[in-house]
Amino acid sequence: MKFDYGKSGIEVSLDPSWNTTIFRPLKQEVIEDPINAIRNALKNPIGTTSLKKIVKSKKIIKSVCIVVSDATRPVPSHLLLKGLLKELGDYGIQEEKITILIATGLHRPSRKDELERILGEYLTSRMKIVDHIARDKNSLTYLGNTINNIPIYINKHYFKSDLKILTGYVEPHFFFGFSGGRKSIVPGIAGAETILANHSAENIASPNARFGIYKNNPMAENSTEIAKLVGVDFVVNVSINEKHEITQVAAGDLERVHKKLVNFQLKHIFKEILEPFDIVVCGNGGHPLDLSLYQAVKSMAIGEMAVKKNGTIISVNECADGIGGGQEEFRELLYSDMAPEEIYKKLLNKEIVVPDQWETQVLTRIMMIAEIYIVSKMKENEIGNIGLKHAKTVEEAIKKSLNKHGSKAKILFLPNGPQILPILLN
Repeated sequence: MKFDYGKSGIEVSLDPSWNTTIFRPLKQEVIEDPINAIRNALKNPIGTTSLKKIVKSKKIIKSVCIVVSDATRPVPSHLLLKGLLKELGDYGIQEEKITILIATGLHRPSRKDELERILGEYLTSRMKIVDHIARDKNSLTYLGNTINNIPIYINKHYFKSDLKILTGYVEPHFFFGFSGGRKSIVPGIAGAETILANHSAENIASPNARFGIYKNNPMAENSTEIAKLVGVDFVVNVSINEKHEITQVAAGDLERVHKKLVNFQLKHIFKEILEPFDIVVCGNGGHPLDLSLYQAVKSMAIGEMAVKKNGTIISVNECADGIGGGQEEFRELLYSDMAPEEIYKKLLNKEIVVPDQWETQVLTRIMMIAEIYIVSKMKENEIGNIGLKHAKTVEEAIKKSLNKHGSKAKILFLPNGPQILPILLN
């Protein structure tokens, strides 16, 4: 069988004696002419007037900011931008007034080759492009605090722009419920203090901070509140399939666009299971989502949805960037020689306070439920010493797992990342 891994995938040999179940994404109709579909969505938005009318209502527009996802997301931003820039050009807005802001959150800045992949070589060479730097206070504007006392720091380029546009895609997210929409603001272009306060250990520990849950999800609610305070003139979001092709386009109001695409995801992505599996083999869906072990934690959270207590999760991600560039605190905790339970409790009790604590918190939470094998380009001495297990191949990891669970153990394969997610019926 083919398993999404890196840019080209890997083949996994299935032993006919294994008790195997494979979940594949439901077929979704691909939009054949995405740029035309994007332009039509801009003209016929949800919950607001057309982009053309919004531009006219501004009267004088000196600056436009378009927010796009960074290199860790498989968004076809070049298509969204082509549609947007053509429309804005028709409305009399020159390219020199437009800034493309890369929503890096707390990730590292974009490399030149990554910008060309995100935007296309043509746009990279002629547009003003700015990477958001969450820890650079000189590039941020402070807007007070939320009702939950979260300090609001936002990118100056965005906040001072006369026309504010968000782009991105909606898919299930392992603690935000769903990506897209308000997530382009927080964490996308927010300051480090804002991100860390919203992604607190307490919020991550919420039972509603899980894949597919956006109602009563504390982080989603805080981000929506901040997005409304900061201001969003227009949103263009898409849904994509496992090949990263556009299947849905929605434009207009921040919340209405998100709701429409979330409802589409709820119908097409989640598959019910009657009982958990002994072994779950899962990945992030290939490049660029599986670039690092840090990002691979998301796939382990997919496995968590279907694995039994004391079961096995086999995480299949290329991890070409190793643990992940710029994730020094995550690396240090991976090599802390502490038990997962100890790390988890110390994070929750604030005995350990580090940036990006949520990735370690989710990882150790899952490790308290199931053993985790790492199948990647990484060597055994590169995955830390807190209990993660190493295997060179998926087949090797399964054989080791069957020694623990027995030859009749139930194995679930999820080869396409969050394009299909198991949900356990209560």
